[in-house]
Amino acid sequence: MLTISKSVNLTIDYNNPEIIEEKNLIHLKSYVTGKWIEGNGKPLFLFNPVNGEKIAEYFDGGLNIKEIFDYGREVGGVNLRKMTFHERGRMLKALAQYLMSCKDELYPLSFQTGATKIDSWVDIEGGISTLFTYASKGRREIPDGKVWVEGNMEMLSKEGTFIGQHVCVPMMGAALHINAFNFPVWGMLEKLSPTLLAGMPAIVKPAPVSSHLAVRIVELINESGILPEGSVQLILGEPKDLLDYLTNQDVVTFTGSAATGQKLKSHPNIIKNSVRFNLEADSLNAAVLGPDITNEMEEFNLFVKEVVNEMTSKAGQKCTAIRRTIVPKNLLNDVTDAIKERLVKIKIGDPNNNETRMGSLGGKRYVDMLNEKIKQLKESMEVAYEGNSNFEENENAFVNPVLLKCDDPLNTSAPHKIEAFGPVSTIMPYDTIEDAIKTVNLGEGSLVASLYTTDSQIAEQFLLGSGAYHGRINIINKECAKESTGHGSPLPHMTHGGPGRAGGGEELGGIRSVLKYMQRVALQGHPTMLTKVSGQYLKGADYKIDKVHPFQKYFEELEIGETLISPRRTVTEADIVNFAGISGDFFYAHMDDIAAKESMFEKRVAHGYFVLSAAAGLFVHPAKGPVLANYGLENLRFIKPVYIGDSIQAYLTCKRKTYKEKRQHEDTPNGVVEWYVEVKNQESEIVAVYTILTLVERKND
Repeated sequence: MLTISKSVNLTIDYNNPEIIEEKNLIHLKSYVTGKWIEGNGKPLFLFNPVNGEKIAEYFDGGLNIKEIFDYGREVGGVNLRKMTFHERGRMLKALAQYLMSCKDELYPLSFQTGATKIDSWVDIEGGISTLFTYASKGRREIPDGKVWVEGNMEMLSKEGTFIGQHVCVPMMGAALHINAFNFPVWGMLEKLSPTLLAGMPAIVKPAPVSSHLAVRIVELINESGILPEGSVQLILGEPKDLLDYLTNQDVVTFTGSAATGQKLKSHPNIIKNSVRFNLEADSLNAAVLGPDITNEMEEFNLFVKEVVNEMTSKAGQKCTAIRRTIVPKNLLNDVTDAIKERLVKIKIGDPNNNETRMGSLGGKRYVDMLNEKIKQLKESMEVAYEGNSNFEENENAFVNPVLLKCDDPLNTSAPHKIEAFGPVSTIMPYDTIEDAIKTVNLGEGSLVASLYTTDSQIAEQFLLGSGAYHGRINIINKECAKESTGHGSPLPHMTHGGPGRAGGGEELGGIRSVLKYMQRVALQGHPTMLTKVSGQYLKGADYKIDKVHPFQKYFEELEIGETLISPRRTVTEADIVNFAGISGDFFYAHMDDIAAKESMFEKRVAHGYFVLSAAAGLFVHPAKGPVLANYGLENLRFIKPVYIGDSIQAYLTCKRKTYKEKRQHEDTPNGVVEWYVEVKNQESEIVAVYTILTLVERKND
């Protein structure tokens, strides 16, 4: 087990197979084909950006990339596809719980990347929380099977013997995740979550400067024993043939600079095989202070606080950081002064110091790159604030935050073209909201824009004028600020990505991202065949009728397509009058003969909810049995009116079954059964259709 003392020196347990100690260096290895491989060739070193000390080394070379992909496809993919979506969801939950129990040992390693305690919390616990989110959403939003039935059935023929249904199945390849240096934990886990849930194995290539933390995460994943063999591999270094063995069944995701991403995306093998490539690039994100805000309003202070936070968290090394601060011209000086006042108070230094609020960049290389970009920006703008901290002349990577000012943003290209990847932002004024929108759009695509306003019309105008240029828009006022996760926080529930400069890709977005690792197939055929293939009842499939009432069967005993055809019931005027009295619904179409005659119905009709209630009375079994409770009702449609004297009949069909895990030891083991219900009249016309969900006891715990 890797342990860290309070100093930057590491102590290593020699029983650890992939990290060994030699002259106070961690020797990092790749984890591929089920084993740890050291590699060969020239040794490369990792340095602590806080003090310049050498902390780890690895060898860049010696990996058989073709063998790694083959192993992922033939071992990891096969093992994962044997599992159902819900089994993979429970797998993610167990892994999240295990990693959370180990989180404390990850913080010292994170400090060695220059990240503060809060930065590390976002990276480590934010990444683990993403696993939890996908574990939950996968079990709630995807069926418990190996095929995902997507959307509604399509009628492709007059008689309904030939139908269409879109389904999704796991791709047969491996997902190559090329991650950025700034979030080694979150960046890895936010990609692994949907990949593994989809049933696809992953090959992770972390950025070198923070790869010691990525290695430890993979080590913990393997120690847990939770994932099937071959699910996750890790490659260190920069293999020149990394993209040469990709097939049309593989997926590549890349997070980093737009230039590098575009270079990889245009690789001949990716083009030749139409390999899916998701690019999420750094962008010139913006925060806009609405024209309705004054310097006395709470939103003014919230805006200033968020700009400073985005400049200094992760030392500004975030793809979502606020690079352009856009404010009404009359508030330019007030906002500038308020930002400067906060920046002066930011303590920069060693993340091990509890008072530190901004750590270092990822290394000296990034300092040099940042300074070059700042130099270019200064050529067309003035400096509003450049910090006053003096750092010792050694190998540390500390920098001062820099606030630049551009007085004519609509006619100055630099702030909309040049990104300084660090604690740098440019403040710029606008005259009207139309000018603000034009200014924001000059960034040519971003991951996120924030608008601070209390006016919904301004928000709507901003959305319609600028929404096409952003992957996410954050609209903030005092009502939501307390619970807001902030400008720069991608959430697993919402898409993360953006058009244009931001790469044109999408990550996260809840279950949407799982589809990135699956193939959508348009199934066509007879309803009975497609029901059997998909594991979900489709209208028109053959019924299965049993003498035993389905509500008297345990979860395991019910079969997809099993149907109960109820007795008939004739609707009377007394039914309508009594239901009106019980429900309080005296709508004219039910109670007033004259008004109903003049309406679209032409005569009095039964309440829709009476039809629903009466149908339940027709198919529910009164005796105690395995059905524990009504769990819900979905997709209700009233198709035709039911008149006095009509007879109704219910068709109850087992549509889908979902195993439900016990939350407490004493809970009755159960599952959710979805029933497709059609209510028909005496002419066999459908008058109502819906899905009900019941909790049904399982025989076996």
